[in-house]
Amino acid sequence: QVQLVESGGGLVRPGGSLSLSCAASGSSFGVNAKGWFRQAPGKEREIVAAISWSGASTYYADSVKGRFTVSRDNAKRTVYLQMHNLKPEDTAVYYCAARKTGYTTWDDTEKAYDFWGQGTQVTVSS
Repeated sequence: QVQLVESGGGLVRPGGSLSLSCAASGSSFGVNAKGWFRQAPGKEREIVAAISWSGASTYYADSVKGRFTVSRDNAKRTVYLQMHNLKPEDTAVYYCAARKTGYTTWDDTEKAYDFWGQGTQVTVSS
C-alpha cells in the first residue's frame, strides 16, 4: 500500500507561482510512475502532468505546457509540480497519484493510477 500526501496549495494572484509536493510512504513504495491531476468545481478530474519513474519522460496537458514543470526525487520519495503564470482557470483541487509498483511509464488516463492523495486546493484569484 502507498500513502500519498500533497502539500503546497493555497491562494495566489493571476500570474503568480506555486509549488506542490507529494510525499509517498508505505511498505509498497517502489518503482512507479506518478501523475498530477486536478478537479475544478463542476468539472471532471483531468490530468495535468505525469512523470516516469526515472524522471526522463514527462507528460503535460496542453493547458499547462510551458507553465508547469513536474519533477521527482526518488531518494526523498517526493514528486513536485511547479506552477508558474497561474490563471484563474487553474483553480482546482490538485491530486497526486501513483501507479502500482513496477509500472514505470506514465499514463495520461485516470484509471491507470491506483493510489491517490487527499488533494490540495489551489485558488487563483485577484
